[in-house]
Amino acid sequence: MNVPIEDHIRPQSLDQFIGQKDVCNNLRVYIQAAKSRKQPLDHTLLYGNPGLGKTTLAYIMAKELGVNIVSTSGPVLERSGDLAAILTSLNRNDILFIDEIHRLHPAVEEVLYPGMEDFKLDLIIGQGPGARTVKIDLQPFTLVGATTRLGLLTSPLRDRFGVICRLNFYSPEELAQIVLRAAKILQVKIDPQAALEIGRRSRGTPRIANRLLRRVRDFANVEGVNLITLEIARQSLDLMDVDEMGLDIMDRKILECIILKYGGGPVGIKTIAAAISEEVRTIEEIYEPFLIQAGLIKRTPRGRMATPKAYEHLKIQLPGKLPLGP
Repeated sequence: MNVPIEDHIRPQSLDQFIGQKDVCNNLRVYIQAAKSRKQPLDHTLLYGNPGLGKTTLAYIMAKELGVNIVSTSGPVLERSGDLAAILTSLNRNDILFIDEIHRLHPAVEEVLYPGMEDFKLDLIIGQGPGARTVKIDLQPFTLVGATTRLGLLTSPLRDRFGVICRLNFYSPEELAQIVLRAAKILQVKIDPQAALEIGRRSRGTPRIANRLLRRVRDFANVEGVNLITLEIARQSLDLMDVDEMGLDIMDRKILECIILKYGGGPVGIKTIAAAISEEVRTIEEIYEPFLIQAGLIKRTPRGRMATPKAYEHLKIQLPGKLPLGP
């Protein structure tokens, strides 16, 4: 069975991984030290906004260590038995990757504690007076957790991670390198300036950069163009309503809501969500981090406020400022 070429876009080693230089350099040291001691890598927590490479890094860590990786997510593990089944199936030094680890059920989390610390499971068999505790020995393993909301992790869980890495937004130049690498794998010819333009409009996120590259490729294919130039990239991105800063329709709706409906703020996040018919969590995790990073909105104790930069970007007159020209 042939594997789609798109599946090969993910980097397969730390050397291929573009960006997050400090994180990669530190992981190289930790991995090399664990291999030299022939022990499992310390439990590792990766946190940052969606699409920055947390899952990719987890798979790279397994490959660099030469071990297997079992992947799951916090919401899927509903019962302690689900986690016990996975942990008892791991071989020595394997990696268990739990995405969205902040959404683990409390009962499952309690079972995880002795597994992380002592590589043992404490399970309760039966109910009532006849219930008894059974201890099960586990093979030494590494838990790699990924989360977009570090603050939602309980202190006992967070403190059990020996390695904590924060992934930051990427620069346009780093994203341009990612686009050029993906284009080569996808067998798409692209001008470096076009790759940089896609990088500028990708909100600092590789996942978005790769998605925009595929869509620009679609426009170029339909137009019968073999080389994606800067002009084609700009035209395609404009047609997708992705502006020069990488803002899409929803980003602009959020900014226009704060500015036009609530006088620039402050306004509560729940009010914004109701006004634009979007989930609070989606705004907080997907849209707001980049808008804050870009300096377009700011958080205050009373709510969100639009900055002068947001007015300028949307070409809306800043209150109290005289219009320019006659």
